[in-house]
Amino acid sequence: MTRVPVRDDLSALEGYHSPQVTVDVRLNTNEAPVGPPAAFRDALSSEMSRIEWNRYPDRAATALRTAIGALHGVGPEQIFVANGSNEVLQTVLLTFAGPGRTVATFEPTYQLHGHIARITGATVVEGERAADFSIDMNEVRRVVEQSRPHVTFLCSPNNPTGGVDSPSVVRDVLALSPGLLVVDEAYGQFADWSAVELIDEETPLVVSRTFSKTWSMAAARLGYLVGPRWLVAELDKVVLPYHLDATKQIAGTLAVRFLDEMNERVRSIVSERERVSAALRALDLDVFDSGANFVLFRPRHMGGRAVWQGLLDRSVLIRDCSGWPRLADCLRVTIGTPAEDDRFLSAITEVLS
Repeated sequence: MTRVPVRDDLSALEGYHSPQVTVDVRLNTNEAPVGPPAAFRDALSSEMSRIEWNRYPDRAATALRTAIGALHGVGPEQIFVANGSNEVLQTVLLTFAGPGRTVATFEPTYQLHGHIARITGATVVEGERAADFSIDMNEVRRVVEQSRPHVTFLCSPNNPTGGVDSPSVVRDVLALSPGLLVVDEAYGQFADWSAVELIDEETPLVVSRTFSKTWSMAAARLGYLVGPRWLVAELDKVVLPYHLDATKQIAGTLAVRFLDEMNERVRSIVSERERVSAALRALDLDVFDSGANFVLFRPRHMGGRAVWQGLLDRSVLIRDCSGWPRLADCLRVTIGTPAEDDRFLSAITEVLS
């Protein structure tokens, strides 16, 4: 059999992987611990019964973009929507990166920033974060001066470390960046501020978000971006026609009507996050401050992989981050329901003892 070779720059590239195994408690993918409100499900079922299945969906997703824009005080022309925030980022990189262009990331951070950039053919330059995994402005200056990136990524709260970049940090990085600054706020609703407030027509800044976490819609794969009108117009040229199906558009439009329920869900997850963090510190683990719906920690007296396996043996799955840059022996646990978190805390106490 003759195999057609892939592009030379992709031949050594590995895919993005997250273990999917059957367990009682799954806390490895940062999903919401509970589903959407019952009223959302009922409304979605009703609306789906009226879909004209023989017709293409609204290519511009006008109702959805209008509803999302209202959340942020902007018009639909400043909103771009796609199949999850990863497709949002892919479209940004197809538009502003690609062959002959450079993308800057600051490690450790979300692996798909660099992965998608490489798939588009861009050169990825990896800067280092500070010892506490915050943004090191001296390192930002070095990377910017040496590589002049066309796209620079920040992730706030940062995945997998959980840290939140302050407004002053984002402004400083924005002032140094020669190209587009992308602030990935997949976990933004858990933080106490958003870079959306810095967006205007004169600033090359966009903020990406997802419905997967706080809106409890990971199954829908819906993400969006807030940015200047001119930039969103460029993204609309690149994305495939009719890329967002009718069901997804309806689901997203309905979801934003349940803002109070989402905010209450955020409050409960944040409270539970603080409880889990305190319990892990009491077990003599190195626990990193988090502004997201997960907690990164490192065992002090036992290998991280051994702890991960011990939890899996007890039917609790968390994320092993030890293969990421500078995260040797680090593990990340998603905040679940109180019952799931109790099961995790009981299991890790057994493993450590």
